[in-house]
Amino acid sequence: MLRKLLLALALVMPATVAAQAPAQPPAPPRPAALERPHAIVAIGGDTSIEVASGEAEPGRALTIDTPVRIASNTKTFVAATLLRLWEQGRIDLDAPIGPLLTPALDALLRADGFDTGRISVRQVMSHSAGLYDHGGDPRFIAMVQADPTHVFTREELVRLSMQWADPQSPPGTEFRYSDTGYILLGDIIERLTGKNLAVAVREQLRLDRLGLRSTWWERFEQARESAPARARQYLGDLDATGFDVSMDLYGGGGLLMSARDLATFFQALFDGRVFDRPETLREMLWQGPHRNAHIYRLGIFVKRAGERDFYWHSGFWGTMAYYDPQNRVAIAGITTNQDGYRALLREVERMIGMPPAPAR
Repeated sequence: MLRKLLLALALVMPATVAAQAPAQPPAPPRPAALERPHAIVAIGGDTSIEVASGEAEPGRALTIDTPVRIASNTKTFVAATLLRLWEQGRIDLDAPIGPLLTPALDALLRADGFDTGRISVRQVMSHSAGLYDHGGDPRFIAMVQADPTHVFTREELVRLSMQWADPQSPPGTEFRYSDTGYILLGDIIERLTGKNLAVAVREQLRLDRLGLRSTWWERFEQARESAPARARQYLGDLDATGFDVSMDLYGGGGLLMSARDLATFFQALFDGRVFDRPETLREMLWQGPHRNAHIYRLGIFVKRAGERDFYWHSGFWGTMAYYDPQNRVAIAGITTNQDGYRALLREVERMIGMPPAPAR
């Protein structure tokens, strides 16, 4: 049963405009009930929808402010941080990654056949560098499940990727999603700024100014005093809350966030409160010349529905954020169990106005 539903609509019209104001974008429909614990927040324009159902842990209700590990949703924050550094003139996105990386990481890549003098930062950001995805390899989750308290280092994770696969394609030729690539980007951010990744992301994206009260980088930052305790997270019947965060900490993942904060950030990203210049957002949405470039830009996915583009990202544990440029609405959803992801995804896409996928 849904515990909380807030639907607030307010119409704001300039008093000095004589002509009739354009019609406001339609509010997203109310979310349907879902089986697994979940929270959904929609904001933008004159719309606010806040829904939460189920428990964060036995005896404690899940709310829209309950933080969870957002896994790969973190990639949008890492890419946005690099774009902030780009608009400050501190990095060339088309520069080779070799000189920017910690020498030990550069050596690992070169030993596996990568020419880091030919792979650009932009290609890593757009997943077109030919890197393998260690996080998507079944051996990785099996390794984590076998020893859930093992503390991985950044170098260890990159080494796994190099051991398990050689270069997947020449740089700049095709889209191949890779957690490994965003670990490299996290390293580059730290070396450019001279700061811990969590500090660099918080400062560059001005997260405190955005009022994100349930957001912090796990292990690298203290839990926010204003936030509820983190929710327990599951893989089906398996309680995976105790998996050491180092499995997904160094840029491919790492952030804890609530549904409210994730929606707030996506809205801020597109309405000009993250970057200093509009052209920086256009750079983020740049579509490369490589194969399947229409799927992913710089730290963000794109879905085309009819004549409309929707921007989005999701995370391993069951998190997602969408933005609809036409109606200027952001929606974020979280579920505490990965097996509730698909149902939540269908609901979020329905709410934001995407047509249902054709039946197969």
